[in-house]
Amino acid sequence: MTTGSWTPWTRRIGLTAVAAVAAVTLTGPGVAQAATTTAATASVSTAAAAEDVDYATWQADCQAVMDQALPYLKQRIAAASAGEKQAIVFDIDNTTLETDFGFSYPSPANAPVLKVAQYAQQHGVALFFVTARPDIIKALTKYNLTYVGYNVTGLYVRNLIDLFKNVADYKTAQRVDIESKGYTIIANIGNSATDLSGGHAEKTYKLPDYDGQLS
Repeated sequence: MTTGSWTPWTRRIGLTAVAAVAAVTLTGPGVAQAATTTAATASVSTAAAAEDVDYATWQADCQAVMDQALPYLKQRIAAASAGEKQAIVFDIDNTTLETDFGFSYPSPANAPVLKVAQYAQQHGVALFFVTARPDIIKALTKYNLTYVGYNVTGLYVRNLIDLFKNVADYKTAQRVDIESKGYTIIANIGNSATDLSGGHAEKTYKLPDYDGQLS
């Protein structure tokens, strides 16, 4: 997400919609040391505002970034040292899930990102999700991610105290926590600078947010 709070997300679907989603019965499929702080960031230059970009353009822009990420990940996974626990950290809204091009629940996966995530998880890489969403919808979020095909090793959401923290600082702290569990974060993927700043990932990949207009 691109803001310092989860307000735009709730504004987009409305508090009533959140309450309605919370009433859904959950059925279906089950649910290292710090890396370089000067990690390279790959992204695709996009100048248009979100309201001027159609779904096909957004998907093409996302695919272009993932076309940069996948070759690196294949090489990095193959080069894992003995006993190394590799992980990728993902943002959620408009990164792993589609949330700005029409709301539904469960939200569809962002297909270019899902393809990369599934390659990683099939090769033993842990997937962690760090979001500015509030913990009240943690279970719904985890179910959504699992339902569309992500293996969720860990999901970090904001509690009441976290809601008053700077989002970038909050997300950096979660990556530090992941590293404290013995993981090497080989990539961090999101669509906002707040998803990617602060280091603690070998490489970062930025999806389009169209000058901050896409949450």
